[in-house]
Amino acid sequence: MLEVHTEHVSGATVVRPEGEIDLGSAPELRNSLRDAQQAKPDKLVVDLTEVPYMDSSGVATLVEAMQMSRKNGGALVLCCMQDRVRSIFEIARLDMVFQIVQTRDEALT
Repeated sequence: MLEVHTEHVSGATVVRPEGEIDLGSAPELRNSLRDAQQAKPDKLVVDLTEVPYMDSSGVATLVEAMQMSRKNGGALVLCCMQDRVRSIFEIARLDMVFQIVQTRDEALT
């Protein structure tokens, strides 16, 4: 089961999912990201510390969120990816498309 926490830190909105993101749980993440973008934050940070696995539906959800951020004039930053999740982004060459940083502090600056 996926839990998604949202908080506001240093002028950014941080969305922190906990659990695997797959076909069954991606809609929950999508709804949380849409809610977070209602306020059109300058920066939306997705903290993936607690995400051990993500399939293509999770990746598609993040692509959609990135497009929405750009449309709203904001930035989407992914941080704290576990190796298993990072490899999915690297294989799909999405590490060239997304802004991905190691730490939450980096994401917030």
